[in-house]
Amino acid sequence: MSLKEQLRGLKSLAGPYRDFDTGAAPDEPASLFGVWLQDAITHGIPEAHAMTLSTVDAEGCPDARVLILKNVDADGWHFASTKLSPKGRQIALCPQAALIFYWQPLGRQVRLRGQVSELSREICEADFLARPIGSRASALLARQSDVLEGDEALDIALAEQRHLIEGDPFIVSTGWTVYAVQPTEVEFWQADGDRRHTRLRYRRAMDSQAWQRERLWP
Repeated sequence: MSLKEQLRGLKSLAGPYRDFDTGAAPDEPASLFGVWLQDAITHGIPEAHAMTLSTVDAEGCPDARVLILKNVDADGWHFASTKLSPKGRQIALCPQAALIFYWQPLGRQVRLRGQVSELSREICEADFLARPIGSRASALLARQSDVLEGDEALDIALAEQRHLIEGDPFIVSTGWTVYAVQPTEVEFWQADGDRRHTRLRYRRAMDSQAWQRERLWP
């Protein structure tokens, strides 16, 4: 069997799924996102806080990776990284990003895009110090996505950073940054087995705090 035939034979959106009553949706998207995220957690979906972050590089080429949602508040949807990473450099050049969450067992997606901002140094430092020691050691290296010569070089470098942390438990990477995406659009997508997907988009102008809700065709 060819790969094409195998892919064609795989089931998708088999359901059954719950109805999505868009008429009962709140006036702003963060509240509905909280409900959907809690549903995903309650249903035991692994890494329900995982999301895909998309940015663009200096040539305008898109880039994407999966990382973890840190918080949602008035500043937006939070994630963290070092400024020296590819995503950090891309955000510095073009502070716009898109996020997508996909909770497959529930047949749900949430898509959003908007302006990216850096949060305060206090928030960045607190986030860094809350990370496991291995994560802090890796961040202190500040070599994410560099070419790796071999495992021995990695082991030596991480051991050196662990030694630094043991000597100063409050050491913080100067490049560690918590970012927030303040969306101008948020879409909630509920799958339907007959492909009559229910899509609700929240949209607002950059100079307005009011959200406009609108149904989209599947």
